[in-house]
Amino acid sequence: MRARFLWRAYRARFRDQATELALLRMRISSGDVVCDIGANKGSYLYWMSRWAGRVAAFEPQPQLAEYIRSAAHRLRLDNIVIEAAAVSDRSGHCDLYVPSPGSPEASIAPIAGAETLRVPMVSLDDYFNDGSRVALLKVDVEGAELDVFKGAERILRQHRPVLLFECEQRHLRTGTVYDCFSYLEARGYRGAFVQGRTLKPVSEFDLALHQSQKGERFWRDPDYCNNFLFEPNQG
Repeated sequence: MRARFLWRAYRARFRDQATELALLRMRISSGDVVCDIGANKGSYLYWMSRWAGRVAAFEPQPQLAEYIRSAAHRLRLDNIVIEAAAVSDRSGHCDLYVPSPGSPEASIAPIAGAETLRVPMVSLDDYFNDGSRVALLKVDVEGAELDVFKGAERILRQHRPVLLFECEQRHLRTGTVYDCFSYLEARGYRGAFVQGRTLKPVSEFDLALHQSQKGERFWRDPDYCNNFLFEPNQG
């Protein structure tokens, strides 16, 4: 388990998510409280634990939450708290749709033919009620990112965290990715999107070009972009 966990983390850091993790590295300080929302198998979590003071990790698939909890214990990553819960705009419970065990595409939006699990759900504003200042949110929730931000309204207003999140039109049942951008911009954030090794202003993002769904494996097209960095406006 330990070797596999580290292999995934190093593959992400130096290959698959090298740009995104480099962006996080420049924006996390040793005393920060940060969140990994949609931790899955912990590729980001390992590095966030190394760089931050405290990490709250949310993973609603029970077996994955237990996997990363065990891996963190074996690696003595003692600054991580693992919550086996989904994150949304309210607290309670919800159905989680899991296409296959451990799938990175599990979602609280219905998926035909998927296994359904009843899981706990929290809003970040409810979870962080102890005065902790949250410095950064990494979000990968398969279409529920706007609800995550709506459930963190107070945190966005008071703490002004950096936001690194995945947002894809193919995961949305209603609306467009621009709804998420507009929500954050209205709250004093400016955005950019990751294209290869570069960051480009979100004003240059073109849904028809950068998330074209033409072709059998369209998400592997070099022009396909699904990761976004939003930071609070200065002043």
